[in-house]
Amino acid sequence: MAGLPRTQRRSIDLVVVALVGVFLLVLPQIVGSFLSEVLGTVGLYILLGLGLNIVVGFAGLLDLGYVAFYAVGAYTTAVLTSLALDTQLSFWLALPIVIAIAALAGLMIGAPVLRLRGDYLAIVTLGFGEIARILAISDWMEPVLGGAQGILGVPAPSVLGITLRDPQTLYYLILAFCVVAALIALSLADSRVGRAWNAMREDEQVAEATGINTTNYKLLAFATGGVFGCLAGALFAVKIGSVFAQSFPLLVSITALALIILGGMGSIAGVIVGAIVLVGLPELLREFAEFRLLIYGAVLVGMMLLRPEGLLPSATRQRELHHEEEPEEQYGDDAGMASGAPVITTGRESAESTAHARSSGGVG
Repeated sequence: MAGLPRTQRRSIDLVVVALVGVFLLVLPQIVGSFLSEVLGTVGLYILLGLGLNIVVGFAGLLDLGYVAFYAVGAYTTAVLTSLALDTQLSFWLALPIVIAIAALAGLMIGAPVLRLRGDYLAIVTLGFGEIARILAISDWMEPVLGGAQGILGVPAPSVLGITLRDPQTLYYLILAFCVVAALIALSLADSRVGRAWNAMREDEQVAEATGINTTNYKLLAFATGGVFGCLAGALFAVKIGSVFAQSFPLLVSITALALIILGGMGSIAGVIVGAIVLVGLPELLREFAEFRLLIYGAVLVGMMLLRPEGLLPSATRQRELHHEEEPEEQYGDDAGMASGAPVITTGRESAESTAHARSSGGVG
């Protein structure tokens, strides 16, 4: 591939993309209803992973409370569309409101943690995730969010008069959202915004010194990641048909973070592979569900030791982690001594060496 002309490489890439697209379109008809349900769940975690990858992989902001956005998206969709409540908007009319609330939630979570980094940021964002879950079951929010009883009667969306109710049809809606989210993430990674996030992740102080407004870019990362997470929550609400606070445990955040680490920080393809491995396989092997956390821990430890960049890392991430492993060239005296070859010096250096030797009695 590397030796082919650019036009041929592009043609091959287009053919591969077309074949993959056709395969994804016919896949639900091949695998049936149960596996389509599994694929839908994998798609939701791909959306979550793409959003968290913007916050963690691109901007370097460790967020352990990402499940809060998932819950906000699901509850907002349920409140706006549920047949058991008064609003009863369609999914498509509710979607712009969900996106706006998602961006606002990202700003609300991002603003208080602007000065925090590393472990402190992780702990505070973890608290936000738990706050969202506790508010959902609190008596204060029960008239709106239903408390422990949740919200029932979330209708399935319709496209061109077709109701996407069963797993095989809803799969296409989730696939469309994943494709759009992946394209947005790819465009952000190659944009000025992505380069600013990359600089922040490497060294925030240096980024500020070069004129990057880290405050604005941090808020943008939280808002963008929040939109992706809330869209996943909206799809979850219509997929299940109801929303309960028990559906948003800390494990959702851990799974999203784990699939990013497994696939590779900052890598779009890595998010997809990580979701298939960490979400798809456990869904198929439900008899081992009680060992899920043990498997997650073992996989993460193994990846950190054996392949810290992930299965499909981005080129930038791979260069960062393997920079110190590149052999360093030797110059001057060290190179000559190491190779046993004579060291070539300039006339001035030779004269200085001779003068030094004479002053020490080495040359008569």
